[in-house]
Amino acid sequence: GTIHLFRKSQRSLVGKLTHEFRLVAADRRSWKILLFGAINLICIGFLLMWCSSTNSIALTAYTYLTIFDLFSLVTCLISYWVMMKKPSPVYSFGFERFEVLAVFASTVLAQLGALFILKESAERFLEQPEIHTGRLLVGTFVALFFNLFTMLSIRNKPFAYVSEAASTSWLQEHVADLSRSICGIIPGLSSIFLPRMNPFVLIDIAGALALCITYMLIEINNYFAVDTASAIAIALMTFGTMYPMSVYSGKVLLQTTPPHVIGQLDKLLREVSTLDGVLEVRNEHFWTLGFGTLAGSVHVRIRRDANEQMVLAHVTNRLYTLVSTLTVQIFKDDWIRPTLSSVPIANNILNLSDHHVIPMPSLKAADNLNPVTSTPAKPSSPPPEFSFNTPGKNVSPVILLNTQTRPYGLGFNHGSAPYSSVLNQGFGIPGMGATQGFRTGFTNVPSRYGTNTRGQPRP
Repeated sequence: GTIHLFRKSQRSLVGKLTHEFRLVAADRRSWKILLFGAINLICIGFLLMWCSSTNSIALTAYTYLTIFDLFSLVTCLISYWVMMKKPSPVYSFGFERFEVLAVFASTVLAQLGALFILKESAERFLEQPEIHTGRLLVGTFVALFFNLFTMLSIRNKPFAYVSEAASTSWLQEHVADLSRSICGIIPGLSSIFLPRMNPFVLIDIAGALALCITYMLIEINNYFAVDTASAIAIALMTFGTMYPMSVYSGKVLLQTTPPHVIGQLDKLLREVSTLDGVLEVRNEHFWTLGFGTLAGSVHVRIRRDANEQMVLAHVTNRLYTLVSTLTVQIFKDDWIRPTLSSVPIANNILNLSDHHVIPMPSLKAADNLNPVTSTPAKPSSPPPEFSFNTPGKNVSPVILLNTQTRPYGLGFNHGSAPYSSVLNQGFGIPGMGATQGFRTGFTNVPSRYGTNTRGQPRP
C-alpha cells in the first residue's frame, strides 16, 4: 500500500461539529426539527423586541420558555444523532449519555433564566417602571401558540421520558388536586386532567393565564406592579417544573441505581445465586446508562466441575430481562491445597558455626545497681520486700560448645547444663550446630515410650 510520511492533521472542533451536523441533516426525520428550530429563532427575535417595547418583565419571563423550546429541539436532534452512532472503543457503551447531558443542561439553563428574572423583579419592586400594553397580549398569544404547537407536534423522546419518570412538581400537585375536584363534578374530564398533566403544557398555559391577568389589571387600574408579580410567579413555576427533571437527569449522570428497580434487582440476584453450580455472586454494580437503559456488571464464582458457558447463559438470561447492557465475569473456585515439600533440606541451610558467641546487653554503672536484686536502686525508695538469689545482668558473654543436636534435622542443637552451673555462669543457652539428628538433646529423657527415667517399664 501507499506509505504516508506525514499524518493528516486532525479536524478542529468546528469541523467535527459540522461533520456530525451533516450526518444528522441527512436523515429526513430531522428536517421537521430543523424547520421548527428556524421558526423558533424568528419567534424569539420578535418576542424580545416586543419585550423591549412594552417594558414588561413578565413577557420576558414567558419568552424564556420559548428559548427553552429551542433547547428541547436541540435535544431532540441529539437523540436522533445518538440513534445513528454506534459504540466506539472510546465510548464502549454508546452515546446515550449525550442526550442525558443535553436534558440536564437545558433544565439547568432554564432555572438560571428563572433566577435572573427573580433578580430583576426584586430591583423593579424598588422602582416600578411604566408598562405599555400595546403588544403585551399579542406577544402572549404568539408565544403560547408556538410553544404548544412545538410540544404537541414533535415527539421529544428524552423530555417525554424525563417528564414521566421524574417526581411531580408543586404546580402539578396543585393542579392534580384541583382536577380531582373538577372531575368529581364532570367525570368526562378525567382523561385530560388525570393522573397528571404534561408539565410543559401546564407551565405554558399557567404563564399565559398570568399574562392575561396582568394585561387586564394594567388596562383597568394602571396597576404596573402586577407585571413584576406575574414575572415572579412565572419564574417560580419555571424553577419548580425544571428542578425535578434536573435532579433525575443528574442522578443518571452520577451512575446511580434507580430506586424503582432495586427490589427487582435484588430478586433477580437471589435467583441467580440459587442456580446450579453458582457458589457466590459478588461485586455487583448496576447503573442507568441512558433514559430507560440499565447497565451492570457482576462477578459469579462457580464450582470447579461446573460448565462455564452453561452458567453464563443462565445468568445472562435471568438478568437480561431488566439489564440490557450486562457484563458477567465467571471464574471457578480454583483454590490450591497446601502441600509438603518432599525435597531434602541441604546441609548448608541454617549452618551456623559450632561456637556461637551470644552478646549480652550493655551494663550501666555499678553504683546504680542494688547488689541484692541487681536492679537500679533509687535513693529515696525503701529496700525491696523480697529478693532472689539470681545472677542478674552483670555477666560476661558465654561461649557454648555444640554437643547435642535438635530434632527434625534442622541443624539446631539443644545443650543440657546442670542447674548449678546455670547459677554459676549466668544463663543456660543452648548451643547451635550443623549436624542433624532425631534424638532430643536431653540425656535424662527416655528413648522409648512407656518407660520411666531409669529405663524400667512402668508398672
